[in-house]
Amino acid sequence: MSDLIDLLSHDYYEASARDRVLGVLDAGSFREFVGPETRTISPHLALFGLTGAFDDGMVIGEGLLGGKRVYVAAQEGRFMGGAFGEVHGAKLVGLLRAARDNAAKGVAAVLILLDTGGVRLQEANAGELAIAETLHAIAAARRAGVPVLALVGGRSGAFGGGGIVTAFCSRIIVSEHGRIGVSGPEVIETNKGVEEFDSKDKGLVWRVTGGRTRAMMGGADRFVRDRIADFRAAAIEEIGAAAPFDLATLRAEQARLAARLSAYGSCRDAPEIWHKAGLAEPAAIATVNEEAFTALPRLKEAGHDAR
Repeated sequence: MSDLIDLLSHDYYEASARDRVLGVLDAGSFREFVGPETRTISPHLALFGLTGAFDDGMVIGEGLLGGKRVYVAAQEGRFMGGAFGEVHGAKLVGLLRAARDNAAKGVAAVLILLDTGGVRLQEANAGELAIAETLHAIAAARRAGVPVLALVGGRSGAFGGGGIVTAFCSRIIVSEHGRIGVSGPEVIETNKGVEEFDSKDKGLVWRVTGGRTRAMMGGADRFVRDRIADFRAAAIEEIGAAAPFDLATLRAEQARLAARLSAYGSCRDAPEIWHKAGLAEPAAIATVNEEAFTALPRLKEAGHDAR
């Protein structure tokens, strides 16, 4: 196991799910639920000749964050791309339901460290059901007064159902590597043609789905450097920034999204949006270093109290 100093300075992108959890939480506070010693593996993968994982690619448990009790879930992107299956999803849903049930017992927030390409093809029905149950459980936890934070900075990003789960959370923290979307680039190209979206154009992919664009437009609330310590510091601050989960919040978010679609829906690439929004040097936004990017102004409508 890595020591704390290594974890805090470690790249979030390169770290395992378990090391991300250990680094984000207060040192020595993490207690894992349904850990690998329980051998809780997928019942489906062996039918396809695939090797499972003793934790099914999902780490869940509780710990302290800045002294506050939180629940945490982290997907292991290096196991099947962090994809949702039956056991994988059940662990997340169970954690969220426990947060709802223990809202009055001092659970300050749930952190979901997403790193997923969506649903496992081998467990498609179970995976889709897991996504639906996760969304319902997030809503229930938020209604009970427990903020749910999404942290996105892994190699798989947050795509498919994972992208929807991200959007359902109270606050979203993203790094440059944190791509977020519903349909992945290859899926869009397959269904709509290369004229609509060229998945081989990596610059286009990053400009459309990457963390910079998401943060600039309000699709994420915080942009951080690719360090575990930076994700930890942002998570501590964002717990208190979560808006109440009520009808007024949902209406405000719907109005913001409608206004954004009206203003920029015809744009085909991020620099077109930056230019239309009047940002200085729109072509350079994708290439400046992280420090320079964090100093840039976001779109004026990106800051909001909803989500």
